[in-house]
Amino acid sequence: MTLTLAHYLTLGAILFALSVVGIFLNRKNLIVLLMAIELMLLAINLNFIAFSHYLGDMHGQVFVFFILTVAAAESAIGLAILMLLFRAKSSINVDELNSLKG
Repeated sequence: MTLTLAHYLTLGAILFALSVVGIFLNRKNLIVLLMAIELMLLAINLNFIAFSHYLGDMHGQVFVFFILTVAAAESAIGLAILMLLFRAKSSINVDELNSLKG
């Protein structure tokens, strides 16, 4: 059995749907929300790589490197902000972080 483009697109759709469900079901914990966003980006990257391989060009794979670079920077900055909020408020609950006053 060989893996076709439909297999990769189905896996990407499942990962994307799982991350959307994770965002809508969990609105309390910021770390889980960041993980769901990263899973969403990885599902999109899987689709880019699958189409790039299917079409035989490198544009999709190069675009994935740019997305991964931006995602890594976003994760680092997001976790740094999250640590500062935890130090100030002693919680990472979204409901308790509704105001960003000093």
